[in-house]
Amino acid sequence: MKSTFLREMQERGFLNQCTDLEKLDEIISKKSISAYIGFDCTANCLHVGSLLQIMILRLLQKHGHKPIVLLGGGTTLIGDPSGKDATRKILKHKDIKKNISGIKKIFEKLLVFKNKKTKPIFVDNYSWLGKLNYIEFLRNIGSQFTLNKMLTFDSVKSRLEREQSLSYMEFNYMILQAYDFYKLYEKEKCLLQLGGSDQWGNIVNGVELIRRILKKDAFGLTSPLITLASGVKMGKTEKGAVWLDEKLFSSYDYWQFWRNSDDRDVIKFLKFFTDLEINEIDKLNKEKQINELKVTLANEATAILHGKNKSSKAEKTAADVFGLGKINENLPTKKIFKKDVEAGIKLLELLVSANIMNSKGEARRAINNNGIKINDLLCDDENKILDLSDFSKENMKISFGKKKHFIFKIT
Repeated sequence: MKSTFLREMQERGFLNQCTDLEKLDEIISKKSISAYIGFDCTANCLHVGSLLQIMILRLLQKHGHKPIVLLGGGTTLIGDPSGKDATRKILKHKDIKKNISGIKKIFEKLLVFKNKKTKPIFVDNYSWLGKLNYIEFLRNIGSQFTLNKMLTFDSVKSRLEREQSLSYMEFNYMILQAYDFYKLYEKEKCLLQLGGSDQWGNIVNGVELIRRILKKDAFGLTSPLITLASGVKMGKTEKGAVWLDEKLFSSYDYWQFWRNSDDRDVIKFLKFFTDLEINEIDKLNKEKQINELKVTLANEATAILHGKNKSSKAEKTAADVFGLGKINENLPTKKIFKKDVEAGIKLLELLVSANIMNSKGEARRAINNNGIKINDLLCDDENKILDLSDFSKENMKISFGKKKHFIFKIT
């Protein structure tokens, strides 16, 4: 590779497919370009499943190129059928606008805004999709697509093969995504679309649309979809999605998520989700034990999202809890009213109301299987009533297994 960006993409394992890698390499080795990734706005925050794409945008900036963050205010009204077994829930435009506001805050933490040359551009595709004239769109854009080819794309074919319904609305999604690339090429001279490998067909459509209408070269490049060694989908835990917003997923829990990575995934994750140079990762791999590598991964990944201070606090909290058995103020904390404690609180009810367990049945099983500790002491009484005697300096620690700890603080 001539271009430093593509070279590092390849070294880190980000590079999967490209529409014309040799030609793209030649162009971006000589000049800075703009490239974009699109993000659905189905929630008011992104989770760690979107993090690989954001890390690619960080890498793009590092090598002097400008990232464009396309927020799908228009396409989210329809829903991307890629990888989905059923039609997404239809959101209202006002809810999507709120989601866009929340998602922008994540990018403000993870991308660099100081350098004018590489400062990210935020674009909402509703700004052009919301103004489309249907007849004009069908004549100018729809005429460039054949039904024969559209039926071959995985997002369509897999749903039809499983005899699961695919609405005409969803069927249009790939045309609208291609149109996004076309509009970004026109408005921002965007030369490259990036995305996960499941977006390959949609990306190719955009490249071909630009070539047909504008007679210009554009490029598409995909990264591999992340498959964990354990087989679990990236970003999912027993507690649900690993959100990139501290209000939804604490910095301590985020640190623990990376610390608990499967041994087989650690080096791959160091390359994917940290800013450490490749030669430094290779050196660490030779010199450090696997648990030390996991701590490095947790520290580096958490620092990128939440800052070095919170990353250091999370590491210290983990050391205190697992090494010394202390109650640490940085553990996830839940407030509890003094009057409720004085009256007595059923342990089963507290475990469910605090979202430590999903049901009383699950809580009973955890207690009967020696999975619950109160202040580091095993609790084997499913009928236990908690009162002031269970609190020390108005704090009580409840642990579920070895890795989940919660502080209850009297307020």
